[in-house]
Amino acid sequence: MTLPPPADLVAALRSGGCVWAEDEAAVLLESASDANELWDLARRRIAGEPLEQVVGWAAFCGLRIPVEPGVFVPRRRSEPLAQLAAAEAVRRAPAVVVDLCCGAGALGAAVVSIAGGGAVAALHAADIDAVAVRLAARTVAPYGGQAHVGDLFDALPPGLRGRVDVLVVNAPYVPTAALATLPAEARDHEPRTALDGGPDGVDLHRRVAAGAPAWLGADGVVLIETSFEQADRTLAALVAAGLVAGAIELPEGDPEVVVAWGSRAEESGVGASDVCEAGLRRVLGQAAGNLGAAGGAWPQQPAAGDRDRRADEGVDEPGAGVPDDLS
Repeated sequence: MTLPPPADLVAALRSGGCVWAEDEAAVLLESASDANELWDLARRRIAGEPLEQVVGWAAFCGLRIPVEPGVFVPRRRSEPLAQLAAAEAVRRAPAVVVDLCCGAGALGAAVVSIAGGGAVAALHAADIDAVAVRLAARTVAPYGGQAHVGDLFDALPPGLRGRVDVLVVNAPYVPTAALATLPAEARDHEPRTALDGGPDGVDLHRRVAAGAPAWLGADGVVLIETSFEQADRTLAALVAAGLVAGAIELPEGDPEVVVAWGSRAEESGVGASDVCEAGLRRVLGQAAGNLGAAGGAWPQQPAAGDRDRRADEGVDEPGAGVPDDLS
């Protein structure tokens, strides 16, 4: 039987600004080896460190992704991107999958985990942040993946040129001027290179789009997380690169998140064809069907460690002060 978190731990977290104190206390309790370590972790959390960096892992698509201080924390809102990329890998099996701007490697690992190892012939992850790539190497190794340090495509082995079936990208897309409005967990504890998308938020998307055609296979597809407001600019970059492009607003995901896709094939089949009036809404139905037919499975969602839920509820701001009994 799992014991409930100590009441004093829950009270300390709540007084420090953690609205989801019971959930966070349970994660801290699981992560600590003794009472001293438990309260050390609690002090760090109350001081404002992201819970995931405090305990050393983030929940993503049913997996535990290693994270540490100073590294971008995978967001649950990106899980539909992983699910869609897994479905596209199944369609192209055995697929060569690249997770570009990989951070700790959550997307690449999730794609293989969801699609099944037989659907993915090779997995590569790349990021400009050497610390993140060190973690990504740990994340993707159980799935036969490799991690590389470098600036976008410069990081990839030259032998992948023209062979990538699924290029999945969660590049920074926060406009520079909006960085100051981010929650303190992101603003103060994650690298700027993982957040800053340039003046309009799509500088990295333009660079990815420009380089993608040389790396995609004949039926290859690039999937990029963007926002509803920025989707038109992300799509314009993909079209300017000579790709057939579209966007998918995922029905079960964050309403602000859109997946833009580009393909070298005239008939890419990405998502389904039920497009809404705005030209951006496509449902995930066909992708889910492809996945189910291949024996894949949609992941179960962990209950704790939910970064996006904390942000949605406006509780990303612990750190207003450490309670006296923890100082």
